[in-house]
Amino acid sequence: MSTIFKESDDKIIWHSISINEIIKYFYSDLKNGLSMDRVKINQKKFGKNKLPQEKPLSQLRIFLEQLKSPLIYILLLAGIVTLLLKEYTDSGVIFVAVFLNTFVGYIQESKSSKALRKLKNVLCIRSIVLRDGREKEILADELVPGDIVLLRPGDRVPADGRLIDVDNLKVNESTLTGEWLPASKDNKILEEGTSLADRDNMVYMGTIIEDGRAKFIITSSGTRTEIGKITSLVRETKEDVTPYQKKLANFSKIIGLIISLICFAIFIEGILVGGNFIEIFVTAVAVAVASIPEGLPVAMTVILAIGMQKIFKKNGLVRKLSAAETLGSTSIIATDKTGTLTEAKMSVAGVYTYTEASPEDESLVVKIAILCSESFIENPEDKAENWKITGMSTEKSIILEGAKYDLIKNKLEELEPQIDQIPFSSKYKYSTTLRKSSSNNNENIIYMKGAPELILEKSKYLYSKNKKIEINKKLRDFLNKKYEKLTTDGYRVLGTAYKNIKSKHLNPDESLHDLIFVGFIFLEDPVRKSAKQAIQKCYEAGMRAIIITGDHKLTAKSVANKLGLNVGDKNILEGRDLDKMSEEEFNSRFKDIDIYARVEPKHKLRIIKAWQAAGEVVAMTGDGINDAPALKQANIGVALGSGTEVAKEVSDIVLLTDDFSVIVSAVEEGRSIIDNIRKVITYLLSDSFTEIVLIGTSILFGLPLPVTAVQILWINLLEDGLPNIALAFEPKEKDLMKQKPQSKNSPLLTREMKIIIFVIGLLTDFILLGLFFWLWNNNHNIEYVRTIIFASLAVDSILYAFCCKSLRKNLWNINLFDNKFLVAAWFLSVLGLFLAIYLPFLNRLLGTIALSASMWIIIGGLGLINVLLIEIVKYYFIVRQKTNI
Repeated sequence: MSTIFKESDDKIIWHSISINEIIKYFYSDLKNGLSMDRVKINQKKFGKNKLPQEKPLSQLRIFLEQLKSPLIYILLLAGIVTLLLKEYTDSGVIFVAVFLNTFVGYIQESKSSKALRKLKNVLCIRSIVLRDGREKEILADELVPGDIVLLRPGDRVPADGRLIDVDNLKVNESTLTGEWLPASKDNKILEEGTSLADRDNMVYMGTIIEDGRAKFIITSSGTRTEIGKITSLVRETKEDVTPYQKKLANFSKIIGLIISLICFAIFIEGILVGGNFIEIFVTAVAVAVASIPEGLPVAMTVILAIGMQKIFKKNGLVRKLSAAETLGSTSIIATDKTGTLTEAKMSVAGVYTYTEASPEDESLVVKIAILCSESFIENPEDKAENWKITGMSTEKSIILEGAKYDLIKNKLEELEPQIDQIPFSSKYKYSTTLRKSSSNNNENIIYMKGAPELILEKSKYLYSKNKKIEINKKLRDFLNKKYEKLTTDGYRVLGTAYKNIKSKHLNPDESLHDLIFVGFIFLEDPVRKSAKQAIQKCYEAGMRAIIITGDHKLTAKSVANKLGLNVGDKNILEGRDLDKMSEEEFNSRFKDIDIYARVEPKHKLRIIKAWQAAGEVVAMTGDGINDAPALKQANIGVALGSGTEVAKEVSDIVLLTDDFSVIVSAVEEGRSIIDNIRKVITYLLSDSFTEIVLIGTSILFGLPLPVTAVQILWINLLEDGLPNIALAFEPKEKDLMKQKPQSKNSPLLTREMKIIIFVIGLLTDFILLGLFFWLWNNNHNIEYVRTIIFASLAVDSILYAFCCKSLRKNLWNINLFDNKFLVAAWFLSVLGLFLAIYLPFLNRLLGTIALSASMWIIIGGLGLINVLLIEIVKYYFIVRQKTNI
C-alpha cells in the first residue's frame, strides 16, 4: 500500500500518484463511482463544495457609508460653524438634515444591496457525476472528494481533480494561471515538483472546458481547492457602474462645482451688501445643498435594482447593472429558433426509411440516433414515462422514442461499448460514435447522426431490408426532395447512417465516407404561443427580430411564417453563402435578411458587427461555448438557461426559461428604467435650479432673502425628498413599447427636459420674485412674506411631482394614483407643509406663521399656473412627435 494513506489529503501530491491509489484513498470505484453511503461520509468529512463568500456590508457599515458624500461634508461644516456661533436653532436643523439624508440613503442602498445579492445567487452550477454505477446531474456544491465527474465543452470545472479518461481535452485556466491559451490535458503521472500551470493531468475549480471530453475524480473541494486558497480570487467583484451612472456622476460633479461657485458668490455678494453674516452663510450652504443633485446616484441605483427584479420575475436574470440600462436602447434582437421561438418540447413526429412501413429499418434509424446522443437515463429500471433524462431536448425525445421499439440506451451501450466518438459541434453538424460490433467481434461499427444533406453527401449506399443499395443520382435526388419536403413542413430532420470498419479510431478525413444511409428521423417543436405576440410587440416598438439558426432554411422559414414574419427566399441567407460574400457585398444585403440558416458561430459574429456598424444596438441569444465571442460582441449578450456555463459567464442576461418573450419583456423594463431615471432628473434639477435663481436674484437686487436656510432644508428633505424616492417606483407607461428605440448615445437631458428645467424654472422664479417684491413693498411682515414664498415653493414641488409621472403624456391622460409610493409621499409632503406652518414648535424653528385660507387659494393658483406651463411644454412635444411620425 502506498504512503499516500499515511498523509492527510491536503498534503498529498495528487498529480504524481496513480489513479488506482486515488480511487482506493477515497473508497471510490472507476466503473461505479462513489456509493451513496460513502458520499454521506465524505460530505461529513469535507463539507459542502463551496467557496467562502465575501460577507455583505453590515447595516452599520452601510449607514456610515452614507456619510462619504460632498453633501454631508457641506452640511456638517455648516452645522459646526453655526453651533460655534451659538445659532442653535439653525445648527439643530442642519444636524437633523444630516441624519435624515443619511437615513434615507441607508434605506435605499440597503434594499438595493439585498435585491442584487438575491439575484446573484440564482444561477447554480450543475455537474454530471457517476454514483452507484449511474450518471446523475446534481448541484456542484453537493460534490465530494472521490466523486467521478464527466466534463464536456462549455462546462465549468466544479472542483479540483485528477483526470481519468481524456479525449482531446482543452481547458482555459486563465482564472488560475493567467495564461489565456487553453491547456491540452492528458492523464499521465507527473513529477512531484511539477508547477501548477504544467500539471496536465489535473483540472481545477473555476476553469472552463473549451474542447473535448473527460472523466475525472475529485481530489479537493471547496476551500481546499487551488482557487479556494487564493483569497483575492474568492472575493466578489464590485458591480461596475453603468454608462448612464457615469454620465450622471460627471454631470453631478460639474453641476456641483458650478453651484458651489455660485453659492460662494452669493455669500460674498451678501456680505458686500451688508447682509447678516450668519444668515448669508447658512443660506449659501442651504442653497448648495438644495441645488447639488446628490439624490440622483442613489435614486438611479434603486431604479436599476427595481428594474432587475422585475425582469427576474419574468424569468430573465440580469447579471450586470449596465445591461439593465442598455436594454432600453436595443433595436435589433438576433435570436436562435429552437427553445426561444419554439417550446423546446421536441417530440419525434416520425421515422422515414426507403422501405416504408418497415419496423426493422425504422428501429435501426432510432438505434443509431440513440447511440449518437449524449443524453442519458438516470433511472432506466423505471417505466419509460417515469424516466429522468438529462441532456438536450432533441436527444431526450429520441431516447423516449426508443422505448416504443424496446430500445433502451443503457442496454444498447452494454451490447456495443463505445470506443471513440466525435461529439456534435456546430462546425461539423454531425455526431459520430465508434462502437464494438455486437454481430462481429472482428469489426467495429461507426454510427452517424446529423444534418440530412451532410449525411447523404457522405453516404454511398442505402440500407433497405438488411440489404445495401448503391445510391445513384436519381435515388439521391429522391432522398433530397424527401427531406426538403419534411423541412418545408416545419420539421427538424436528422439523417442517420453507419459503416463497419476495422480501425479503433475515428478520423473524419478517412473513416467518415462511403457510409450506408439508413433513414431520417424527424421531430416537431411547436412554436411558443407567446412568441408571435412578442415578435409583433418587437416591431411595434421599432425593433427588429432576426433568426440565426443552425437548422435548415426551410424549417426556419416555416417557423418564421407561423410567427407572422412572411419571409421570402430573398430574405434568407445560408452560412455557406455568407462565407462566399465579400464585406462590401454583405454590407449591401444584410439589412434585407430575416433568417440566417445553417450558420456557425463565426457567422454570428459577422452579422452582429454589421448591425453595430450601422449604429444599431444588438441583443443576441446563444447557448454554446462557441457562441461566447458573439455574446461578448453583442451590446446585450443573452444566454439560454439551458446553455453552457461559458455562455452564461460572458452574457449580460440569462433566460431562465429560454423564451423569446422574456427578451422583449426585458427590453420593455430597460426602457422603463431610462424613463424613470429621466423623470427623477427632471424633478430634482428643476427644483434645484428654481431655488438657486430665486436666492441669487434677491441678493443681487439687494432684497431680503425670500426664504431662509432652514426653510430651504425643509423643502429639500420633505417636499422634494419623498417624491424623489417615490418616482423611482413609478410603474412603466403602457405605450412604452410603441416608442422607437433611443440611441445609446442619446444625451442625458433631452430638449423637453431642458425647457421644463430651465425655461419653466425661470418663469416660476419671475412669478415668485414678483409676488415677494409686491408683498414686501406693501409693508407686510417679512416672516409672513417668507412663509408665503416657502409655501409656494413647497406646493410647486408637491404638484410638480405628478407632472413628472410622464414626460410623454399630459396629466389628464394618465392615472395619477397608480404609484402608491407617490400618493403616500404626496400625503406626507402635504402634512409636512401644514405642520411647518401651523405647528407652534415648527413656527419657531422655521420662522413661519399661519396663513389664511384666501392666501392658500393664491398659493394654490400659482402652483396650478406652474403645472399648466409644464403641461403646455409637454403638449407641444407630444404634438410635434405625432407630426414627425
